[in-house]
Amino acid sequence: MRIQVFIGTRKGAFIASSHGDRKEWSLAGPIFKGWEVTAVDRLADGTWLVGTTSYVYGPAIHRSRDLDRWEQVVDGPAFSPDSGRTLKSIWTLTSGHGQVWAGVDEAALFRSSDQGRSWLPVPGLNDHPSRDGWQPGAGGLCAHAVLLDPEDEGQIWCGISAVGVFHSQDSGKSWTPANRGVTQIIESPGHPGIGYCVHGLAQDVSDPQRIWRQDHTGMYRSSDGGRDWERAEGGLPSGFGFPIARDPHSGRLFVVPLESDEYRLPLEGRLKVYVSDDDGETWEPREDGLPQTHHYHGVLRGGMAIDGLDPCGVYLGTTGGTVHLSSDGGESWLSPSWTLPRIHCVGAFVSA
Repeated sequence: MRIQVFIGTRKGAFIASSHGDRKEWSLAGPIFKGWEVTAVDRLADGTWLVGTTSYVYGPAIHRSRDLDRWEQVVDGPAFSPDSGRTLKSIWTLTSGHGQVWAGVDEAALFRSSDQGRSWLPVPGLNDHPSRDGWQPGAGGLCAHAVLLDPEDEGQIWCGISAVGVFHSQDSGKSWTPANRGVTQIIESPGHPGIGYCVHGLAQDVSDPQRIWRQDHTGMYRSSDGGRDWERAEGGLPSGFGFPIARDPHSGRLFVVPLESDEYRLPLEGRLKVYVSDDDGETWEPREDGLPQTHHYHGVLRGGMAIDGLDPCGVYLGTTGGTVHLSSDGGESWLSPSWTLPRIHCVGAFVSA
């Protein structure tokens, strides 16, 4: 068994690899040297898809079968010339049911039905009636999270900052805001269903209507597919943070709180991962092996991943370029002496 952790940074991507017990790791790279690497996915047939951007060449998607030879997708996500919109970056790549979804900035979704070789826009979301009220967050107007129902391909959720969560029940043809119960941060006259800054989403794959969201205004959960939300942050030192992940085996949730919106730093200069074993009702810190003195780097919304093994591996990449690895569901951590560029995204993938 081989575990590969793909680490996308501001100046290229790196691959951390391990076998068996996930105690010993090697690091290779950079690939896409000098380019920002913002998103990654590996499809069911083994194809790797990577989103990059360059201040000279702009955003692009690349394909590979072996992480060595890459081809840039010619017919990638693109707005029509008369749309008045600019494609700035690829925020997420998510695959399922024979489709790949790309969430981008300026906020939109694109879909591929041919393993990422060509892409078409999703007009039901991209041209949503509330579009003229969409406002960017500090990181831009970005569609950064996509959740899929593994059994029902019609059910899709998309998180957009600073707009909120949208839900489709018809494979992306139409979309409805799904933010009731979340504290609104930006009022949008005429569009009461938007103005919510979702940072990250996690889902119970055995019951996809159960969703958790790390929001700008706190931690929330829903049991009805996002129609209604309630706070779920007992024990958290702060409701503010970016990434959230869930172990499909144990149900354990993982978040990385920051001090506040104003002070986007780990509390007291200590990097801690908070876990919940009761669906977010209560949270407890885990810090064994994580830096506990003078650590002032956060974890971005794409900077945490789990590998799906049992017990699951958990992987963090920080804005300071440090990497932190757990092989026991977040109970203890290994912090290799790697210092990479600012880390945008982390993906964990297992192969035989």
